[in-house]
Amino acid sequence: MPRYALMIEYDGSGFRGWQRQADLPSVQGALEAALSRIEPGVHATVAAGRTDAGVHATGQVAHCDLGRDWQPFRLSEALNFHLRPAPVAVIGCARVAPDFHARFSARERAYTYRFLCRRAHPVLSAGQVWRVGHPLDAGLMRAGAAHLLGAHDFTTFRSTICQAKSPLRTVDEIRIEEIAVPGGTEIRMHVRARSFLHNQVRSFAGTLERVGAGAWAPDRVAAALAARDRAACGPVAPPGGLCMTAVRYESDPFA
Repeated sequence: MPRYALMIEYDGSGFRGWQRQADLPSVQGALEAALSRIEPGVHATVAAGRTDAGVHATGQVAHCDLGRDWQPFRLSEALNFHLRPAPVAVIGCARVAPDFHARFSARERAYTYRFLCRRAHPVLSAGQVWRVGHPLDAGLMRAGAAHLLGAHDFTTFRSTICQAKSPLRTVDEIRIEEIAVPGGTEIRMHVRARSFLHNQVRSFAGTLERVGAGAWAPDRVAAALAARDRAACGPVAPPGGLCMTAVRYESDPFA
């Protein structure tokens, strides 16, 4: 059966996450329903990462096996037709080798978390940012983030229901970007790693918000990391500000 890689964009606001759930809306469920419309039957898709409820994506990657030899452009067009009106779109499609695996072949994943620092509520970016309502010091956030770079035991920064066998992960980049927006500023936290623990990025975001607000000294991030204790973590940031932006492979299937 031919295997296809799909690059997917979605607004996670109305979904209970990526993973298929009985009687609950999911991104995987919407995609597999569209697949069943173009090739009747049960379909199984595998994603590079199982985003949580309310989390968005501009560069999620999934793979699927189909019975028909589709021209990739035609496949993406057919899927997008049947995905409407769900807020999900296939923005890239490629025929890949049978051993390509969206999750296990991935070499790196990238996420962005957006903080809106202003009193007024967001309108055009509603559901896409965390409005903190007060200024954040990007310099302090960078100083705090520096403690999270590299290989560490991230027990403090993972959910208590995380199913990963090991809390050891290597964070390759945390970049803090500050952008002027009408009425305030937007802080964007860009994070890259081969893989992440459950709620790790949102835990980073909630902790660094405390640093940027002046409630935590940057060195407290190092102490929290060393504690290897979930109770030492800052608050977990809301899911709406988080977006999966890219998945990278040894050879780009969409090149």
